[in-house]
Amino acid sequence: MQNLAEKVAFVTGGSRGIGAAIVRRLAHEGAAVAFTYVQSDEKAQRVVRDVEAAGGKALAIKADNRSDADIISAVNEAANAFGKIDILVNNAGIFDAAPIDDLTIERFDATMDVNVRAVFVAVKAALTHMPEGGRIISIGSNLAHKVPWPGISLYAMSKSALIGFTRGLARDLGGRGITANIIHPGSTNTDMNPADGQMSDAQRGLMSIPQYSHPDDTAGLIAWLAGPEAKVVTGAEFTVDSGINA
Repeated sequence: MQNLAEKVAFVTGGSRGIGAAIVRRLAHEGAAVAFTYVQSDEKAQRVVRDVEAAGGKALAIKADNRSDADIISAVNEAANAFGKIDILVNNAGIFDAAPIDDLTIERFDATMDVNVRAVFVAVKAALTHMPEGGRIISIGSNLAHKVPWPGISLYAMSKSALIGFTRGLARDLGGRGITANIIHPGSTNTDMNPADGQMSDAQRGLMSIPQYSHPDDTAGLIAWLAGPEAKVVTGAEFTVDSGINA
């Protein structure tokens, strides 16, 4: 059963890791999926081929989340290609770790531009194409609630900002039946944080279940939030971190 048949999704940062898993899962559920990427054409087209081989529809759009114009253009291109945008997933993000004494205004701006400003811009752009009953889902981080090591203040602040924004959106858009929710992944086995990396044992030491998440764990939750069973779930946070924050 395809819960998202005839729906259109737009995912930022969908060419690898959690983002690619989200694209594949939403397409598997029946949605036509447009996604952005910023670097590898090959990785982006591989995701498109995977979706199409499974009988789905996907569109890769090269866009830099540091550019308002790129984001707005990508959203409009997706809407023109598929007719609307029912589901927005704000996945793209960057991770900059350093002690506060080493952080600069330039590094602050870079993190906030991608992790916060781009989310605001994408939401504003997508809402012009989103019918009643739409879904807005942002990817936060378990570090928004618990910071176990020094050097993560900037990243934690950027992801914490999305919590307040999500709650505000839930109030602003509830009258249109549009939900807004946020998912906080923890340690997830991707090329950015592999389960066999230098810091992986330290991260597992914080977990209730000493096991890295798979990108599909987050993608599955997003598919549920985007579907009909979650139509009254809004303003909520969901943590997928093997119990690090328990």
